[in-house]
Amino acid sequence: MSRLPIRVRVAAAFALVLAAVLAGSGWFLHARLESHLAVALDRELQLRAQDLSSLVRHPGASLASDSTSRFVERGESYAQLVALDGRVVESTRPLGSAPLLAPAELRTARRSPIYVDRSAVPGLDEPSRMLATPVSRAGRPFVLVVGATTQDNTETLIAFRDELLIAGPIALLLASLAGYLLAGLSLRQVESMRRRAAAISADNPGARLPVPPTGDELERLSETLSEMLGRLEAALERERGFVADASHELRTPLALLRTELELALRYGDSRDELRDAVRASLQEVDRLTQLAESLLLIAGSDRDGPAVSLETLDPAELLAAVVSRFEWRAEAAGRSIAFDAEPGLRLFADRLRLEQALANMVDNALRHGGGDVRLAVIRSNGSVGLHVVDEGPGFPVSFLEHAFERFSHGDRAREGAGAGLGLAIVKTIAEAHGGTAQAANRPGGGADVWLDLPAGVAQTAPGRRSSPIHLARP
Repeated sequence: MSRLPIRVRVAAAFALVLAAVLAGSGWFLHARLESHLAVALDRELQLRAQDLSSLVRHPGASLASDSTSRFVERGESYAQLVALDGRVVESTRPLGSAPLLAPAELRTARRSPIYVDRSAVPGLDEPSRMLATPVSRAGRPFVLVVGATTQDNTETLIAFRDELLIAGPIALLLASLAGYLLAGLSLRQVESMRRRAAAISADNPGARLPVPPTGDELERLSETLSEMLGRLEAALERERGFVADASHELRTPLALLRTELELALRYGDSRDELRDAVRASLQEVDRLTQLAESLLLIAGSDRDGPAVSLETLDPAELLAAVVSRFEWRAEAAGRSIAFDAEPGLRLFADRLRLEQALANMVDNALRHGGGDVRLAVIRSNGSVGLHVVDEGPGFPVSFLEHAFERFSHGDRAREGAGAGLGLAIVKTIAEAHGGTAQAANRPGGGADVWLDLPAGVAQTAPGRRSSPIHLARP
C-alpha cells in the first residue's frame, strides 16, 4: 500500500470503510425486516385465530365449508380443529385428517396459545408457522390450529437481499470513484507545489511556492514551505557573500606575497634583499594563516557552534595574559595597556576562547583606536562584562550597528590591514557562552567594546569580599 499513490490509498481506505458500513447496514436492515415480517405474521395468525374461534363456536359451522374461505387463503393458510385426545375434528381441505400438533404440543396448547414452526405440513410443501389456541364448542374444549406459510416472507427477504447485493456494490463503486476524484482535486494543489518546487534552483532563489486560498492544512503547508525557502535564500545569500568577501580578503595577501617573491627572484641580488623579501613574505603568510583560522572558526560556528571547554578562571589572570601579549605593540606605538579586575571574582568559561576574543578586541583597539587601552571586568544587572576601552576617535556612527558583521570595515578601518573578522569572532565566542557582544562610543571619546556574559558564568571565591569597579559607560 505504501507504494501506491496517495489518491489510490485514500480511495481504497474510503472504499473499505464504506464497504464495512454498507455490510453492517445491510445486515441490520435485513434483520429488522425479518423481525417485522415475523411480528406481522404472528399478528395475522392471532387475528385469524380470533375470527375462526368465533366461527367454530356456532353449531353447524365447519372449517371445510366455503364460509371459511374469507379467513383462509388456499395454498397459503390453513386451519384445523383438534380434540384433546389428538383426534382431528375439522380441517381445511389441503390438510386432511393428519394432526398438525405433537402430543406434547397439544397438551401445552390446552392451557395457553403457542406458536409452532414446521418445515412442511400435509398438502403444503412449504415452511409454515402455526398458532395453537384453546377454544370451546358446545361446552367441550378443543384446540384450534391456525397456520400460514412463510414463503412470502422468505421471498420478500430474498428480494430485499438481492436488492442490497445489487445496490450496495453500485453505491460502493460510485462512492469510491467520488472519493478518488475528491482526493485528486485535493492533491492538485500539492502537485502544483511539487512542480513549482522542482523548478526552483539556485538560479532563481527568489521563487516561491503557490499558496492556495483554501484556509486548510494545504495553505499552511505552502506558507511554511515558502517561509523555509525564504530562510534558505537568506542563508544562500549569506554564504555567497561570505565566499565573495573571503575571496576578496585572500586576494590581497596572496597578491602581495607573489609580488615579494617575484621581486626577490628578479632583483634580489644580495643576501639582505632576499632576507627582507622572505621576511615580508612571512608576514603575509602569517596574515593568511590567521585569516584561514578565522574563516574556519566562523564556518564551524555556522554549522555546530564553536566548541567550548568550560573551566574556572581568574579574570585577573585572564586579562594579565592578554595584556602581556600586546605590551610590546603598545610600547612600540607609544601607548599603554592595563587591566582592572574585581578581586575574588571567578568565571566559568573557556579560557582559550575568551583570550582569543579579548585579543581580537585589543588588536582592534591598537590598530584602529588611539590613546591608552584598558581592560576591565564589570558585573552589572545580572551579567558580567569583559570590556576593552581606548581613547581614540571611536567608531563611525553608521558603522556601530555593523561592527560585528563579517568582513565589515568602517571608512577609517579600511586603512588598516585587518580582514574584518576580528569582532565577528568576538560575537561568535560570546554567543557560544550564551552572551552577546556590543560596541559603543564613550561620551568622553574613545570606543568601548565588550562581551556580556550571563551571570551564571561568574561566582565569588569563598572568603573573599568583592568590591565594585566603576567604568564610564556610554
